[in-house]
Amino acid sequence: MKDMDNIPELMADIGTRARAAAAMLASASPDAKQLALETAAESVWDRRAEILGGNGQDLAFGRDKGLSAAMMDRLTLDEERLRGIVAGLRSIAAQVDPVGEVLAEWDQPSGLHIKRVRTPLGVIGVIYESRPNVTADAGALCLKAGNAVILRGGSESFHSSRALHECLQHGLRAADLPEDAIQLVPTRDRAAVSEMLRMTDHIDVIVPRGGKGLVGLVQREARVPVFAHLEGIVHIYIDKDADPEKVLKVVLNAKTRRTGICGAAECLLIHQDVAKTIGRGVIMALIDAGVEVRADATLAEISGTVAAGDEDWGREYLDMIIAARQVPDIDAAIAHIRQYGSSHTDCIITEDPGAAEKFMNRLDSAILMHNVSTQFADGGEFGMGAEIGIATGKMHARGPVGAAQLTSFKYLVTGDGSVRR
Repeated sequence: MKDMDNIPELMADIGTRARAAAAMLASASPDAKQLALETAAESVWDRRAEILGGNGQDLAFGRDKGLSAAMMDRLTLDEERLRGIVAGLRSIAAQVDPVGEVLAEWDQPSGLHIKRVRTPLGVIGVIYESRPNVTADAGALCLKAGNAVILRGGSESFHSSRALHECLQHGLRAADLPEDAIQLVPTRDRAAVSEMLRMTDHIDVIVPRGGKGLVGLVQREARVPVFAHLEGIVHIYIDKDADPEKVLKVVLNAKTRRTGICGAAECLLIHQDVAKTIGRGVIMALIDAGVEVRADATLAEISGTVAAGDEDWGREYLDMIIAARQVPDIDAAIAHIRQYGSSHTDCIITEDPGAAEKFMNRLDSAILMHNVSTQFADGGEFGMGAEIGIATGKMHARGPVGAAQLTSFKYLVTGDGSVRR
């Protein structure tokens, strides 16, 4: 390992080794990758006391740093969350290997036979804050897709991430795969992040996972292509034909289950025809659950609400706060989301299939939901085992980014002495 005081040299060394590992991984067998991930899962559980001990150090660091309650929740590991990490690793291990999958195949009149097949992206850089589970999720997904990965966790998750990384390395050794396939940047120095963003010779794509500040920095300064979402400004529209029981269940879960995740609901749009019935009921239920409801003038008469300001529309709270606005119809709800949304996740609650279809056709968020809690905006809940992040751009990876989305493709063309006239 190079001198950690010389960040450019350190990162160039990591990048060179990652590129070499990626060349080997591209042809690694599905069985070897599966063995590595299964062994890593066993290692996480066997070493859970060590991982939780490291997490305790990180939590103390986070408290001293003055992290918000939402950030501390993201940072926290316990046995239940470790079981989730283990389950995610095993789920990814069991998935069909995406590398080499034939996406399309056809013959040309010229005698050519053409196949489009999945191929690894190469080297992926992942820059993340707080959540130590991203170490396991990102490492596993990149490996499954045949990519080498450079992980740069946040300073607050340093010890937890290092312990989880050691489990992934144990899996690589057991499967006789290069340990450089999954590398963790071994310094808290922020200069390592800036260096990663410029490593065009070593990194094929950057995935930032964290708050608005981190993601905005990456999107502004990266010279490497980026899969990212800036914010999760998640809307739920309660239609005039919504079922009141479904509204209550879905909205309360979407807001209160975990407020610090990007799929948490941040704005409630209520059709005027049900504002004084279903709308009032769900707002009172949110207040009773401890949520601060920042309501527009038409809903401010509801006892316990707080007057919303202009800054409350298009805001990601990541807290027990939600904005609420009455709208005259579905068209106004769609217009509001287009103006203030972040193309992450938006939901309609309605029993009218025509309204649901209109909502989903006219909005272009990465994830659109009908009668579903937005807390399901998660790769694990989509059957991907885990996710490396939620992408809201228009590149090929959009929504939850799983193993298949961490591949590109190439064309395999065969003939029989074919020449072009």
